[in-house]
Amino acid sequence: MTRRSLLALCPAALGRRAAAQKPLYPLRWVYVSRGLSRDQDVEDIRAIVRTASEHGLNGMVLAAGLDRLDLQPAAYFDRLRRVQSICAEHAIEIIPIIFSVGYGGSITSRNRNLAAGIPVKDALFVVAGGEARLVANPPVAFVNGGLEEYDGHRVRGYRLQDQPGEVSFVDRDVCKEGSASLRYENFTANQHGHGRLMQEVAVAPRRCYRVTCWVKTQDLAPAGVFRVQVLAENGRALAPYDPQIPAATDWQLVTLGFNSWELDKVRIYAGVWGGRGGKFWVDDFRIEEVGLVNVLRRPGTPVAVRGEETGTVYQEGRDYGPIMDPSLNFRFDHHGPPIRLLPASRIREGERLRVDYYHGISINRGQVSVCMSEPQVYDIWRDQARRMHELLAPRRYLLSMDEIRAGGSCEACKQRGLTMGEILGDCISRQAEILREPNSAAEVWIWSDMLDPNHNARGNYYLVEGDFTGSWEHVPRDLGIVCWYYARRRESLAHFSDLGFHTLAGAYYDGDTLDNPRGWLEALDRTPYALGIMYTTWENQYALLAGFGDLVSKERQ
Repeated sequence: MTRRSLLALCPAALGRRAAAQKPLYPLRWVYVSRGLSRDQDVEDIRAIVRTASEHGLNGMVLAAGLDRLDLQPAAYFDRLRRVQSICAEHAIEIIPIIFSVGYGGSITSRNRNLAAGIPVKDALFVVAGGEARLVANPPVAFVNGGLEEYDGHRVRGYRLQDQPGEVSFVDRDVCKEGSASLRYENFTANQHGHGRLMQEVAVAPRRCYRVTCWVKTQDLAPAGVFRVQVLAENGRALAPYDPQIPAATDWQLVTLGFNSWELDKVRIYAGVWGGRGGKFWVDDFRIEEVGLVNVLRRPGTPVAVRGEETGTVYQEGRDYGPIMDPSLNFRFDHHGPPIRLLPASRIREGERLRVDYYHGISINRGQVSVCMSEPQVYDIWRDQARRMHELLAPRRYLLSMDEIRAGGSCEACKQRGLTMGEILGDCISRQAEILREPNSAAEVWIWSDMLDPNHNARGNYYLVEGDFTGSWEHVPRDLGIVCWYYARRRESLAHFSDLGFHTLAGAYYDGDTLDNPRGWLEALDRTPYALGIMYTTWENQYALLAGFGDLVSKERQ
């Protein structure tokens, strides 16, 4: 759809209705996520579509692996055809949600090496028995990692321990290793509900490390509150990770990895923030430098191996065999591969090598971002756009370009000489062009956050090297923007409206009332170029769908 036809839909372009009568927005959607891996998915969609249609909605944003069509089995396409028929019967438009960078599973399912890469510099490998393996340089360790040294209830060597003897207690009866652990309870005695332990650990810059500890829980509340965090002195998180520890569990090992970036020390925390009840125990903290874990092999992530003493740069295929991590999974639950010398290698037994490489990493619950500067990513998207058009011929698409939490560190990005805002803007522009190759009239929408200075379009964002500020200046003005930050809805809508973008509200978010969409409607009514609203649930909660449809589909006084 062209910008002119978008304007034709826009209440602001047509002139606002009288103040006593609020506008009926032309785009009224519902968000549905189903894998179409079973027949029940079709029946679930049938019920949602029927309710949506009966209550005035006219579109369904469908998350169903529609940018992985070349990997889908035959039964998937049969179910998708049934979904198409259901939507046609009820006059509900299908809007595919596709092309994620922040949640890059559709890309990494084809090539895991297209993940965003973080550099490691000068890691020390020493040759022995025809293989070179990592040697920590300098050595790294927790002080009193086993929590065996203490004064009363205060353990030695830790910079922070919340309220010894009141929230945290040395426990000599329950432990994983040795003769003591640290138990936390009575969180409400802390004004913030904190129950934490922290040690500052010396590291080498631009190296990769693994941290482990053991945790046991008993009726811990709220669910999932336990965390291990690695922070820079300025508070930036180097290992955003959710270990998903159950509220009640016997001892479990928590394992996470981090890159030290340019730092020579980090702060490693374990515990709860905002605890309300129950108990947990921690024990046996360990840290180790690791090498070539999750190493990435693509043009923008080269590996360099050189002699520490001579500076000789050795060649893959001549001096050593191919380097790859056969367990590449973006977690740190495995060891990296050794560097295997070839028969004619110039590398000597006992030689100390310095190795540069790039590694991938998962964030929170397995989120992996992909590189926006590698050409193969766009080749994959172009093929999928062609397949989608042949199968569905959608009028509209929603780009799943939210929460891009890593990038900008690899050579593919660095060599472009662009800001991260420019790299992101170029990526989105190319995505829109790709979708319009088979259909020049295709209308393209996108989540708002990475283009919004009130949200995620900024610097110091997760593991991104660079600044997303200004990204909104580098994207096509005929994009539609789906705003979803409720607390800043007025600021976000105004930001995009002032730039001339059309907007749609991503409303609801799994509450138990319709207050959220009411708040969005109030903000939309004040926004030029606002076109619609969407019932957005991440937890498959559709009990409020009928009421939502009635709310947004009737003229409001």
